[in-house]
Amino acid sequence: AEGYFSYQNNNFKIIDLPGTYSLLSHSDDEEVARDFILFQKPNVTLIVIDAGRMQRHFSLLLQVLDITNNVILCVNLMDEAHRHGIDVDIRTLSRDLGIPVVATSARSQEGISELLSTINQVATKKILPNKKITANVPDNIKVIVEKISTELSILDKNLPNKNWIALRLLENDQSIIRNLENGNLSSHINAEKLQNIYKIIKQNPLPQNYQDELAEIIYTKSAKIIHSSVSFNGNYRAFRIERAIDNIVTHKVWGFGIMLFLLASILWLSIIGANYPSEILYHLLL
Repeated sequence: AEGYFSYQNNNFKIIDLPGTYSLLSHSDDEEVARDFILFQKPNVTLIVIDAGRMQRHFSLLLQVLDITNNVILCVNLMDEAHRHGIDVDIRTLSRDLGIPVVATSARSQEGISELLSTINQVATKKILPNKKITANVPDNIKVIVEKISTELSILDKNLPNKNWIALRLLENDQSIIRNLENGNLSSHINAEKLQNIYKIIKQNPLPQNYQDELAEIIYTKSAKIIHSSVSFNGNYRAFRIERAIDNIVTHKVWGFGIMLFLLASILWLSIIGANYPSEILYHLLL
């Protein structure tokens, strides 16, 4: 979906990318979102996260920061977070990430004016984000990633996100390989010039635990940043219980079982269960 808006005589086009928790390209939605940010190079990439569930969304933010600098983080549902005893230190979060962070409560329109102003300033280069998050590279493959990154630098010293591209090549990401060979990422790189890199990759396959290592790095970074910028008060216990119930009833396996049980219970009450109170009333009244 897309839309348009104007702000201070500047016209903006908004592209709403598919909702996703990751850019590791395990699904079509993830690949669409990732490739748009990588190849279309938007002036601003706005990441909207739930203030009460920051850990769940933070991995996406860190992966987007691997691709582009022009990122704004919008921490939404701040009103609900405050109600549940969650306090987010926006300044600390912005300092640790090196990007603009705006707190909003969309239902009450709180923070929307500041968000529009920040989008305008980043798009017009009045604010230049300076991300402080390094690429997510597991220790056991850093040497080979740096080697491939060096080879990419030889082919095109101005190629952005070399470490990220090197990781995708190691993963045999066909979308990235195809766009590199076709010159979509760099006019200086084609299939013939990539042959030396392909030899390096063939000699150094990814270890079996690569995905686990990558997930652990992203999770650890997320937890560290959140720990320094989020605090909780006495109401958080009730919030955690509520979230735990939500996680159970919306679980991809247990959720279906709970739904079927509830439907069966309603059906039983409608057909059989209702007969018992009716029978009791019958004997009481007659």
